Amino acid sequence: MRKILIPTDFSENAIKAIQYAVELLKYEITEFYLMHAYQDDIYADEDLLAQESLDKVSAIISENSKEKLKSTLKLIRSVSPNPRHSYHIISSNNLLVDEANKIVDEQNIDMIVMGTRGKTNDRKLTFGSHTLQVLKYVQCPVLAIPENYKYTQPKHILFPTDYMIPYKRRELKLLCEIAIPFRAVIDMLYISTSHKLSLRQKDNKAFIERELCKNNINFKIENSKHIINAIYKNIIENNTDILVMVNTRYSFLESMLYQSTIDELSLNLDIPFLALQNMRRS
Repeated sequence: MRKILIPTDFSENAIKAIQYAVELLKYEITEFYLMHAYQDDIYADEDLLAQESLDKVSAIISENSKEKLKSTLKLIRSVSPNPRHSYHIISSNNLLVDEANKIVDEQNIDMIVMGTRGKTNDRKLTFGSHTLQVLKYVQCPVLAIPENYKYTQPKHILFPTDYMIPYKRRELKLLCEIAIPFRAVIDMLYISTSHKLSLRQKDNKAFIERELCKNNINFKIENSKHIINAIYKNIIENNTDILVMVNTRYSFLESMLYQSTIDELSLNLDIPFLALQNMRRS
């Protein structure tokens, strides 16, 4: 059984992300956890705070959050009355990242699905601030859905890699099981000016091949120094439906490099983006 966490701010982007998730996992027995963390909302309404006590404002925001979660759940069930799916709603006076990490740990969540942007909807950015926070700080794979993306069955998945990372079996299994129902092709893209792999790279490549043995995989090499350009080129040429990348976060330097890469990708990325977190999890 799959367990999916869906943070929501009740924006149109968030609703579309939920709809994508229920379609993507329509063949799987899945528990969805719809979560709204509203602590920021309490302090955002300065006019209300000036009129009422903090406890009163918290109670008002809490009740509003619960009612909107119920309405969202009713909408999703009307659009997708799938007997394989069950739902839980969580309204929490907490910060988004803290609550997401708590639920991920307590419920052993397999993946987080959310919109690339929320209410603020800055069209200059593909990833809004909340999505970036979750991508960087929550220890769980994150699937981010662009606001205007219309659901299509994933037939082509692009996974750029340098084969330097010892991938986690659980996360490769997640990718495998997302792809299988749609017979999706997975392109493992190695971007380098050298075609020669080290022993470590060869071992990691062999591990990927074993774990994704049920999938149709293309091992491709792109002769290029420009990683971002090579990724875009392959997305366009192959009509890619999902881009998969890995966040290692082994060091502060790598975290900075990751942020830089995400900023560059944010310029034009208009397909679902699956970020695998290479973290220690049971």
